[in-house]
Amino acid sequence: MDLNKGELAEVKKLIEDHGLKVSAIGSPIGKVRLDEPWQAHLDKFKHAVDLAVYFETAFIRMFSYYAPEGKKIDDFREQVMERMAAKVEVLKDVDVTMVHENEANIYGHTAEHCVEMVERIGSPKLRLVYDPANFVWGEKITNNVEVCWPVMKPYVVHVHIKDWKLGAKDVGSIPGEGDGQIKELLAELAAIDYEGCLTMEPHLESGGQFGGSTGPELFTRAIEAVRELAAEVGLACD
Repeated sequence: MDLNKGELAEVKKLIEDHGLKVSAIGSPIGKVRLDEPWQAHLDKFKHAVDLAVYFETAFIRMFSYYAPEGKKIDDFREQVMERMAAKVEVLKDVDVTMVHENEANIYGHTAEHCVEMVERIGSPKLRLVYDPANFVWGEKITNNVEVCWPVMKPYVVHVHIKDWKLGAKDVGSIPGEGDGQIKELLAELAAIDYEGCLTMEPHLESGGQFGGSTGPELFTRAIEAVRELAAEVGLACD
């Protein structure tokens, strides 16, 4: 999102030279307070759309805003919906979908709110990302596969693999070792013949509201763990 044209061209060449593809633009769109300037943020979203087209990816990951300081986000339903509708309008003539990630403290902090947004907007240009660890970290839910997944499943097109121990503040767990029910989630994906991406976001060195890091060694361990769990439940991972 912050690279200049030369840097973007370099990234695109690296991707093409290694036979890779971009699963999504991992944007911070919607990770601002509702009382921050709207037009500047909408312009930032339009830039994310340009990047999605440039990198030939179908998705832009995004969020659903924080409340003004001292307020509760659940009280700002209509303003959130207006902003979602405005972004859908930007997408009407491009083959790009915005996918909303459940996250603590934003409007879509619960499974029910995530689905409410999709159904209220009523456009195939808005779908959901499923992040099990964020339900543990933000909502203190340790049985997300039983209580969150069934609600969101009809609209999920993108899945984040991040595991978390209940009560852990800054660091995630190797997938399958936390309270995010990663194995159970992979079994659910196998049951619906899920063919989308599993985006690795383990946050094994640090994590928090605005990002995290893992490092190559721990990232490798996380991928190996996911492959093992996927094999156990019959989910094919290329």
